[in-house]
Parts: sequence; C-alpha cells; structure tokens
Amino acid sequence: MNAVLGDLPTWNLSDLYSSPTGPDLEADLKRAAAEADAFAKDYEGKIASLGGKELGAAIARFESLSDRMGRIGSYASLYYAQDQADPERGRFSQNVSEKLTDIGSKLVFFRLELNKLEDAALAEKQKAPELAKYAPWLRDLRVWRPHQLSDEMEKALHEKYVVGRAAWSRLFDETIARLRYPFGNEMLSEPQILDKLSNKDPVVRKEAAKSFGKVQGDNISVFSLVTNTLAKDKEIEDRWRKYARPQSSMNLANVVEDEVVDALAKAVKAAYPRLAHRYYKLKAKWFGVEKMPYWDRNAPLPEHDDRTIPWPEAEKIVLDAYNAFSPELAAVGRKFFGTGWIDAPARPGKSPGAFAHPTVPSAHPYLLLNYQGKVRDVMTLAHELGHGVHQVLAAGQGPLMADTPLTLAETASVFGEMLTFQSLLKTAPDAKTRKAMLAGKVEDMLNTVVRQIAFYDFESKLHMARREGELTPDQIGELWMSVQGESLGPAFTFDEEYRHYWSYIGHFIHSPFYVYAYAFGDCLVNSLYAAYQAKPDGFQAKYLDMLKAGGVKRHKELLAPFGLDASDPAFWDKGLGVISGFVDELEKL
Repeated sequence: MNAVLGDLPTWNLSDLYSSPTGPDLEADLKRAAAEADAFAKDYEGKIASLGGKELGAAIARFESLSDRMGRIGSYASLYYAQDQADPERGRFSQNVSEKLTDIGSKLVFFRLELNKLEDAALAEKQKAPELAKYAPWLRDLRVWRPHQLSDEMEKALHEKYVVGRAAWSRLFDETIARLRYPFGNEMLSEPQILDKLSNKDPVVRKEAAKSFGKVQGDNISVFSLVTNTLAKDKEIEDRWRKYARPQSSMNLANVVEDEVVDALAKAVKAAYPRLAHRYYKLKAKWFGVEKMPYWDRNAPLPEHDDRTIPWPEAEKIVLDAYNAFSPELAAVGRKFFGTGWIDAPARPGKSPGAFAHPTVPSAHPYLLLNYQGKVRDVMTLAHELGHGVHQVLAAGQGPLMADTPLTLAETASVFGEMLTFQSLLKTAPDAKTRKAMLAGKVEDMLNTVVRQIAFYDFESKLHMARREGELTPDQIGELWMSVQGESLGPAFTFDEEYRHYWSYIGHFIHSPFYVYAYAFGDCLVNSLYAAYQAKPDGFQAKYLDMLKAGGVKRHKELLAPFGLDASDPAFWDKGLGVISGFVDELEKL
C-alpha cells in the first residue's frame, strides 16, 4: 500500500499456471510435446494430399496446440517481466523458450507445406466450410511465400533463434534492468530516472538528464555491440529471404504496403516545421528563453496539474471516459480492475515502460505499468487498457486470427487515450488549466507521431549504414543527433551526453521498425475521432465491430465503414491536422 498512490494492483499469474515449478505447467509442456509429435506423424509430407475437410481439421489441431504453447510462453515472459534482474527468473524464461522452440521445430513443416500449395489447389480445398473459416489466416500466411527458404534452412533458423536474436535481446533487457542512475543520494532504476525528466523543477530535470546520459554512455559499447550484431543478423536473413529493404519484413507482418508507410513517413517529416518546430518554439517563449536544453522537452508548464493522482481516481477517470463513449467498452475495461490483470507499481528490476500482453484467447490479457501518479501515467493506463479491451474483444477470432497487425494494434489504445483526454479537457476549470492540458496532449502526440517517425528514420539510416560495415558508438550517435535535430527543430540545445540517448529504446532491439506503428495509430485515430465528432450516430457499433474483427480484415476493409482510406496520401494530412489544430489553439491562448 502506497500512502499517496493508494493500493496498487499486481498480477495474479495463477490464471495461467500455479507457479514456475507447478505440476500444471510441467503437464502442459509434456502434453504440448506429445501433441506436436503426433501432429508431425499424422501430417508431415501429406498436406498436399488432404481434402478441404481434413485440412480444416489439421488447422484446428494446430490452433489448439498454438493456444497451449502460447499460454506457456506468456506465463514465462510475464513471470520474467516482474523482475528482469533476478537471474532465476531469467533462467526459467530461457529454459521455457528453449523447450517451446524444440516443440515448435516439429511444427515448422506445417506452414511450409501450406505455402507450397498452388493457389488453385488451395481454392478448391477451401470450398469445404471446415477450411474456409481459416481463409484470413491462410491469406496472411501466404504473403510470406516469396520469402520462404528450404525446409532445412527454415528449421535451422527456428532452432537457432534462442541463441541468436533472442539471446542478444535478453542481454539488452538484463543490462537495462540492472543499471542504476545516481541521483542526489539515491540510485534509481531506468523508469524512475526518466520520470524525473518531467519534474517541475529544472534542477531536478538537468541532474536526471545528465545522470541518465552518463550511465548510458558508460555502457555504450555493450549497447552498440548488441545493435550492430542484430542489424547484421537481420541483413543476412533479409538477403537470404530476398526482401527489397530492411523495413519490408515488418511491413509484410503489419499487412501494410511499403508505399503506405512511405507516405506516412513523408507526410510526418514534411509536417515537422508546423508541428514540433512550431510547438517547441512556443514552449521556449513560455519559458522565457530563445532555446531550451533538451531536458526541457517534456518539462511541465508552470500551470501544469502536477498533483499526484491516486490509483482509485485514475481507474475512475479512465472508466468514466470509456463509459461516456460506450458502456459496452467500459464493461470490458472494468474486468481488468481488482482481478490481478494489472501490475502497476514501479519496482527495481521490473520491465520498464508499459505494455499489454494478449497472452492467448483462452485466458485474458495482462497490463504492465510503472504507475507514479502523474497525469501522463493516467494517460498510459487509458492507452494500455485500450489494448487490453481490444485483445478481449478480438479473442473470439481464436488463437490464429485474434492478433491484429501492429498498424491497427495501436488504434484502440490511442483512441482510449483520446477519449480520456477529451473527458478531462471538458472538466478544466479555467483557461490556464486548459492550456496546460492541451500542451500536455500536444507533447504526447508529438512523442507518438514526430518522435516515432524520427526513430523510424534513425533505424532506416542505421540499418543501411550497417550494410557498409560495423558502426562505432560515435557513428551511431551522429545518426541519432542528425534525426533529433531535424525533427525537434531549432528550439533546443543538445549536450554531449544526449548522443547516447538512442541506446535505451527497446523497440530498436526487440522489433526493428515497429515504431512507425505508433504514428500510424495516432494519425489513424485522429482521423477516426474526427469522423466520430462529425457523425456520432452509429459510430460506437462500427468501432466495436472493428475491434472484434481482430486480424481477420485488412486496414482498407476495416476503415471503409468510416469512409477512411490509409492509402490516400491526404489521409495522413487529415490526422496531422488535428495536432496542428491543437497548436493553433495554444498560440491563441
């Protein structure tokens, strides 16, 4: 119990398994291994000869096994996320990963053989309703056909993953979890020191920024080695799989065309001056300076609401906002509270940041936060709850089709944030508070859109440069500084240690080119929200249908009912116009 924040919830993972050494987990691992053996024995080398009904039955078996394996893997990764500095948890998670990889290697043949079927043969088989129901999954599976390697090669890559990419990712996670940053007479964890960057006191912000940059700099050789190795690993695999460019595999996984992502990045970069440059110039003026140090980027305004919001109040704010939009949405959201589905306190060793883990449709999602009572933390709760609600609603599509591509995965989360923000804005008692709230929202949107596209630009440059040879920490720092200067504009000064700030961003390590999904989601939601304001009648039902669709429909089909089309370049300008409009309002205030 925290005297100020109230009783912060923690996870109850026993909804998945009783404990890491529990008989239920052991039994499920054995059962999954036995089922995989039986599945391979029944189907390996025989997929082409199966009729539609039999193939449908095979996929149903594969789906049930995927759910079991997903439950085991989810448990291990959530247990590890609670304390990544604990070597026992790291060992447990690694061992489970290795066992699941061994089981999964017996199933590699299934996707490969499905992809070897000719289109006409598959279409014939799909006349059987048992197979037809899996059409969206087969459609998404078959986009990988041109990039598939030989069976032996695919199996080798699958088996080597745990000692390759996954091992380097683990090194990154454990390094970050163990780092401590001196501040006053304390040693803080990463989430705690980064939280100080939005403190009201400029002395606190400066000390935190300098300490963070120095510690990252002291460890920069490790972060550079991890980054160089993973970028090279990706380049080798991309070359074998014949991807046109480093972003292509992520775009394929997101079921979005390279051109659509190019149009988004181009639109955002063209808007840097009227969004970030204009806003930060305004902020510098409010602070009474020509230029701000980089640690003032997220500094609260003097009128900022800096009270601490206890957890029960945060819960009420978010659920009330959801409920005002749709009682059905709020009813799903309510399931997360008081049930052990959320882990909120910031603890040493705990995974930094925030996430929503979908686990598997037969269970329920889990949310991780590092809640410290700021307005921004309430927004993070609204964001992650949006993911959680989306995952619950999509679960009806089953283990193979519940997952949405990343481009749409951010829709419900950003929409949940927008609902919460608009609801708070309505209750602003005066113009001063309204100004501070609008400024906070603009900063969040700039962090989601401008900053993430700058990250995407940094990654694109880094992966291309890595093709010419290994990059020194200085070279990586140079790339970082160039994109930061370009995106944030002339209102900032950057000290030497800021060169190391790229090194804590986990997305670069865990999922290269993920970051544009945030900008995609934000612009998409701005357009969606504008459509809602223009025509609220019947919007909620269409919105809930979109979330329930999971991964069954592509972005074009999902947005059509709202009259939106992400492949139209003007679409992005519409979304960016919402941010620009907020900056206009701030200029007037």
